[in-house]
Amino acid sequence: MSSDSFDHPNGERSPYVGAMLGVVWQWVRDQLYAGVVAAGYDDLNAAHIGLWRYPGLEGLRPSQLADRVGITKQSVNELLGHLEQHRYLLRVPDSADGRARVIRLTSKGRRLEQTIYAGAGEAQLRIAEVLGPRRFAQLHSSLELLTEQLAGSPAVP
Repeated sequence: MSSDSFDHPNGERSPYVGAMLGVVWQWVRDQLYAGVVAAGYDDLNAAHIGLWRYPGLEGLRPSQLADRVGITKQSVNELLGHLEQHRYLLRVPDSADGRARVIRLTSKGRRLEQTIYAGAGEAQLRIAEVLGPRRFAQLHSSLELLTEQLAGSPAVP
């Protein structure tokens, strides 16, 4: 299937799936951040909230987190340092390798995580409302399949 098959009949190019997913992802991130601010977490910015991805931060090494979110280790450590200063988490020695550190959420960090996940649930409900039950179920099952098939696959140039 060529990319030409996704063009409109009038010759305009349709946005690619990645671009459309990016718009939805940015909307979800904005919703999450707005919910965190509304819950009183005013010492954080959107970049801090962007660190939380399923299944969470607990037990990750900072280098794993950097890979997961696609930013440099230096940037991740700067964000983690802020979260640590504000008592959301600790970076403790890894029991498997004492030279490495792993992330441990504090009770404050777990409350923040629950706020973020509640916001994600609300965003999902809003998307389901827009699409309706049948289309949302199709979207969800399609994304599950893509996640299963593409997770860990190398990028293709």
